[in-house]
Amino acid sequence: MGVERISLLGVVVLVAVVMGGVWVQAKEAAAGREAPWRMHTLFSVECQNYFDWQTVGLMHSYRKSQQPGPITRLLSCTEQEKKTYRGMELAPTFEVPSMSRHPRTDDWYPAINKPAGVVHWLKHSKEAQNVDWVVILDADMIIRGPIIPWELGAEKGRPVAAYYGYLIGCDNDLAKLHTKHPELCDKVGGLLAMHIDDLRALAPVWLSKTEEQREDKAHWGTNYTGDIYGTGWISEMHGYSFGAAEVGLRHKINDNLMIYPGYTPREGIEPILMHYGLPFSVGNWSFSKLEHHEDDIVYDCGRLFPEPPYPREVKGMETDPNQRRALFLNLECINTLNEGLLLQHTANGCPKPKWSKYLSFLKSKTFAELSQPRLVTPKSVQMMEVEHMQTQEKHVGNPGKPYPKIHTIFSTECSPYFDWQTVGLVHSFHLSGQPGNITRLLSCKEEDLKQYKGHDLATTHYVPSMSRHPLTGDWYPAINKPAAVLHWLNHAKIDAEYIVILDADMIMRGPITPWEFNASLGRPVSTPYDYLIGCDNELAKMHTRHPDACNKVGGVIIMHINDLRRFALLWLHKTEEVRADTAHWSRNITGDVYEAGWISEMYGYSFGAAELNLRHIISNEILIYPGYVPAPGVKYRVFHYGLEFRVGNWSFDKANWRNFDFVNKCWAKFPDPPDPSTLDHTEENALQRDLFSIECGNTLNEALRLHHEKKKCPDPTSISSPIRENLDSISLSPPNQETAREVTTSRKFGKIEEISASRHSPDLKNESRESSLPAMANETFTAMRFWIIGLWAFSIFVFATVISVMLSGRKGQRKRGKSFKTKRRSSHSGFRDLNGNDSHLRSAEIA
Repeated sequence: MGVERISLLGVVVLVAVVMGGVWVQAKEAAAGREAPWRMHTLFSVECQNYFDWQTVGLMHSYRKSQQPGPITRLLSCTEQEKKTYRGMELAPTFEVPSMSRHPRTDDWYPAINKPAGVVHWLKHSKEAQNVDWVVILDADMIIRGPIIPWELGAEKGRPVAAYYGYLIGCDNDLAKLHTKHPELCDKVGGLLAMHIDDLRALAPVWLSKTEEQREDKAHWGTNYTGDIYGTGWISEMHGYSFGAAEVGLRHKINDNLMIYPGYTPREGIEPILMHYGLPFSVGNWSFSKLEHHEDDIVYDCGRLFPEPPYPREVKGMETDPNQRRALFLNLECINTLNEGLLLQHTANGCPKPKWSKYLSFLKSKTFAELSQPRLVTPKSVQMMEVEHMQTQEKHVGNPGKPYPKIHTIFSTECSPYFDWQTVGLVHSFHLSGQPGNITRLLSCKEEDLKQYKGHDLATTHYVPSMSRHPLTGDWYPAINKPAAVLHWLNHAKIDAEYIVILDADMIMRGPITPWEFNASLGRPVSTPYDYLIGCDNELAKMHTRHPDACNKVGGVIIMHINDLRRFALLWLHKTEEVRADTAHWSRNITGDVYEAGWISEMYGYSFGAAELNLRHIISNEILIYPGYVPAPGVKYRVFHYGLEFRVGNWSFDKANWRNFDFVNKCWAKFPDPPDPSTLDHTEENALQRDLFSIECGNTLNEALRLHHEKKKCPDPTSISSPIRENLDSISLSPPNQETAREVTTSRKFGKIEEISASRHSPDLKNESRESSLPAMANETFTAMRFWIIGLWAFSIFVFATVISVMLSGRKGQRKRGKSFKTKRRSSHSGFRDLNGNDSHLRSAEIA
């Protein structure tokens, strides 16, 4: 017991020495950077486990990054909460009265503690009297390098801040209602670096404007605030922007210094701050702070967040240097959190944790080098307005200018149905020669995200699901498309000038570029959706002021980023409008054969674009549906397999594969289309139509094959014959058959029976509409199960036989007489020794 205490004491002393050394280094480094000004870092939290583990991560990164000057946690707690609170020693703390429940209005809004805490600190803290510059951060951040206001370009009257593009209230009537200077309203937040005099002027107005916003419930709507939930949750952020405008502060806005893990940093940019406010992933590993809302991990000795992949594994995941760099940032964020927890557990007096490969990595030279303090690069400190001016100068009046940057996006949900579509689209994107990057906008509920296995299928931006509308309760998954685009615009760092928007059920055959199809600012390009007859009747007159500008378009969209930023919110708003207008869902008004409002999102797009008078260039040469006869000589860039198509007796309908998990079942694929050599060559139109259909089916199967290879599925040629036959059968029967056969094992008769299962086949056919009401595909891997069960039964039989032989031997020994007693004992002793030696050998072999 004494040895254990001495050992534990030694560990605590060692950690104290190490942490003391870090403090000394930080102070020495800070001494050189502080002169001639004094600075202070602030962050605001509440008395909760949720904020405690964030505090541990931020404090550890503060020490590790050698951030100059002191840091203070503004801790907002009620008196009742303080009685049971365990985390007073986690950081230098200034206690602040809690305003989570507003003392005057009784409004429950914990975010107001941030401005209230700053006001209280300025008024009552002695430290606030001895500072020139203040850096304000959020608790859910990791500091990567020193954040020094004057080195970032901050001046008195000109604070530096990160860009929060989703604060659209700065651009509309909300700003006019809440500040006398709406023209000064800046969409900023997250990272704030300002002079103490500016903060003294701003803080009380920041608080009062937040209170104003919370009380102005009439303007909580998404179209005013940009908050897709419309609950006033970002009132504090607007309160900051309106307060800064009110006191005349103009920010230097920087979109490079802070990054969300999961996003790709721009080339040449070194972010010095990570904000893990959104879910992020590496391969099939993922992290979301909301999953740890009640987590007492700070006080649970030895427990860390789930370990992510190791750097050497990540190197094999991604070949693109920038994308790989983004994955390394994800690792750095979670590993820094876990390193902080490890040190905190030791400081808490926890016993030394057991050795593990991951703990060894956190203490390794490799991780120390990967997470060493970063310094800003010249590009990192460029402000947005400067960058914007340079971009304009580069492109205006320059006929030899380079082509503009492009980014391709598509929207999906957390389901097997969208996963196999994602595999197909991303595969075809890489083959098509499309410039720029592609991003999947993944809309998921938190509980679905926990179970989701497809994080590594594409570069992904995670979006809160709006399938069930948060205000109306309406179930309409298609609304996720405009909601996701809006979320991406407001949260992602986008350096592209043009955005190409596709659907997941598409296969790219070639590049889709604005210069080839003549897209420009104010003139997006799209493909014809002639069934949107609502553009020609009273529906358009009811939902847009410019029905004459309503274009029947969709599918593929090429739009300038500035148009998309103005348009995205209207797209969402008009979708909600049409969805709520149930009186006009009928087929004669909308063209929807199901009369269920299912194409409301498509009308939302057309009506929103008309509202802004965006006139589309409509091209018939971008998209074709497999099964349609192609126009001679046209090089179509996209297959849109939204409708059933067939070649002879073979057919494909995406809706029949809604619940089949092609992505996670090794070597699963669709039924192979016919060999092109078997086609009838006498009729040219039919031949070209069928060749396109075959190309689409083969591309999907090739994408799945490469995906399974990447997953390192077992080589099908090395698998035993019966199982290989079963794998071959994973290319299932054509889904348009009236019946599908499921092979099952009959225990009673020990034979294989064939059981017919009815398959739904919709009667309604509409060549101008995508299949909306899917049939379910129920296919099983029964042959594999049969052989596994057989193997299992054989193993039991062998085991039983061996046991029986051993027992019969023992009975024989018991029948011997007493004259064999001595011999029996010596023999038994030898048997025991032999088993002991053998167990050591087996242990060594396993090790």
